[in-house]
Amino acid sequence: MTTASTRLASLWDDARAQNMTEPEKLLYRSNLLGSDKRVTNYGGGNTSAKVMVADPLSGETVEVLWVKGSGGDVGSIKMDGFSTLYMDKLRALKGKYRGPEHEDEMVGYLPHCTFNLNPRAASIDTPLHAYVPKRHVDHMHPDAIIAIAASKDSKALTQEIFGGEIGWLPWKKPGYELGLWLERFCQENPDAKGVVLESHGLFTWADDAKECYELTLEIINKAIAYFEEKTAAIPAFGGAVHTSLPPVERRAIAARLMPAIRGFVSGQQHMVGNFEDSEAVLEFVNARDMPALASLGTSCPDHFLRTKIRPLVLNFDPAKGNLDDVVTGLEAQIADYREGYRAYYERCKKDDSPAIRDPNAVVYLVPGVGMITFAKDRATARISGEFYVNAINVMRGASAVSEYQGLPEQEAFDIEYWLLEEAKLQRMPKPKSLAGRVALVTGGAGGIGAATAERYLAEGACVMLADISADSLQTAAGALVGRYGQDAVRTIQMDVTDEAQVASAYAEIAVEFGGVDILVSNAGIASSAPVEDTTLELWNRNMDILSTGYFLVSREAFKIMRVQGIGGAIVFVASKNGLAASPNASAYCTAKAAEIHLARCLALEGAEAGIRVNVVNPDAVLRGSRIWEGEWLEQRAGTYGTDKEGLEEMYRKRSLLKRSVLPEDIAEAAYFLASDRSAKSTGNILNVDAGNVQSFTR
Repeated sequence: MTTASTRLASLWDDARAQNMTEPEKLLYRSNLLGSDKRVTNYGGGNTSAKVMVADPLSGETVEVLWVKGSGGDVGSIKMDGFSTLYMDKLRALKGKYRGPEHEDEMVGYLPHCTFNLNPRAASIDTPLHAYVPKRHVDHMHPDAIIAIAASKDSKALTQEIFGGEIGWLPWKKPGYELGLWLERFCQENPDAKGVVLESHGLFTWADDAKECYELTLEIINKAIAYFEEKTAAIPAFGGAVHTSLPPVERRAIAARLMPAIRGFVSGQQHMVGNFEDSEAVLEFVNARDMPALASLGTSCPDHFLRTKIRPLVLNFDPAKGNLDDVVTGLEAQIADYREGYRAYYERCKKDDSPAIRDPNAVVYLVPGVGMITFAKDRATARISGEFYVNAINVMRGASAVSEYQGLPEQEAFDIEYWLLEEAKLQRMPKPKSLAGRVALVTGGAGGIGAATAERYLAEGACVMLADISADSLQTAAGALVGRYGQDAVRTIQMDVTDEAQVASAYAEIAVEFGGVDILVSNAGIASSAPVEDTTLELWNRNMDILSTGYFLVSREAFKIMRVQGIGGAIVFVASKNGLAASPNASAYCTAKAAEIHLARCLALEGAEAGIRVNVVNPDAVLRGSRIWEGEWLEQRAGTYGTDKEGLEEMYRKRSLLKRSVLPEDIAEAAYFLASDRSAKSTGNILNVDAGNVQSFTR
């Protein structure tokens, strides 16, 4: 059904833009375009403006191209995200061009065109903007346009929808030659307002920033309207042959599949997963034509680079509920995909092609359930899923009005293994030490839990904070999300003594991140009372949380880590009191001792599966710790004959090193025991107590 909401509305604010410089208008226009996924996908497309400015050396007025730099995203770009290049030097480059077989070398000349020592690297699309004889140029990847571009009849469709207003160019890999093609098109079609590039996207241009922006929206809206009219009565993708399962069942199946897949695809590096079951995804995975369309792969190079040659369709039948068979058959299905990918590489490789990359699929389609994606981090996995949704939208439109066609195999390979793309990959920073790792931290809203989560996040891990206090979780997570982003942080309210809640938490971490590699068992309470005043309720409460709770979260961690088959690390945050008795704390000390011995037992059981289990023993961590709030603080102060303010100082003086122990100190120990720096350590106890002779391990 056609609704006003399907149309792109102009967000341009004349009052806001009236005092902007031309570069500022370019930034404004770029951010507006990138704010809507119907206009372009994350990181896709680019924008430019040709601006007259004073040369910093001569003072003369010169023409400068401002264009989105390599690797940027128009939706989030800032002023420093644009490359700036002298137009006269860009035009002079034509004299250096030796033909299509040498066009990659032209990228090496772009730095010689840099204006004002701008360090932002220019993208491969720079010539496409430079040689269009208009001041403002937009290059976007709208689904509605790529549906035209990826159709067998794309040239005829472009003419039918836009007349002579928008032209058409056949597929050509992005680069210098395509820039010359675009220039020639503009010279031969001076009244054209843009062009559809086959299997690629849309170019539009104008001499005014606002006019260019609104023209881009107008052209996209024409394409949207065309597809709405033509496809209203046509079942998408040949109609449904499967029925979607209820949402809860879909997530439960994803929770079962994702750790198993993750184990198979994490051979070269740990992968992180994302699950998507939007309406668009379900319509596609349930459709009759899905297998055939999926096998064709994506068309737009941006889609292809993110989603690989094609997805892997899992053999799940929602009507039969054959999940056990699918899990059992995963190894064979994934192995078949790898072999197919290696065969594709061998068919298409050239003498100078880079070595084969990870042969595993990125996208996994599950009828009745949704789409799973795996990548080196959560953001990349999510964005890869978004790109495949773009591809689904493209396939829906193209197959309804024509015949959808993906990139020819050799062209796809030449994009994927492009030497310029390889050089970009080689320039990427080295992964952080916990990149791709997923951690569950219980007691995650407390001082030690939050500090440990922050330490892991700083090293590239994804973290799920689990805590019994919803309010404290919200506060702790808000601070971490502000520093590390929404993709890397999740929360779940959980009572570690509740078996069902613990199992549910692991199902949630499996769906949100794909599995788990690290458990920090840190949930805690503390109590103080002479033994004759220790009630059975108090005794059981300590045992329930500090012993049984640690057993429950560890047992579920073992289950999921064994499914993954890639090892893991479990860190118990115990206490000095587990080794050294303290007065008036028999319940707490005994529970902590049980906790430490449980860790030893688990270290024995987990070793053959590469699951390491170690213990951090803190002492007197008062700052930020919730167990030191209320009665426990008063009780310990009373036991040692001091007041609240003097207790931390008393503990500091009691230590051999005469130093206070902080949450960050425990976090550092928890990081060491979870990281590969301690890869040969299990069954160990690391005291972080500033020195306490009674807790020396023997």
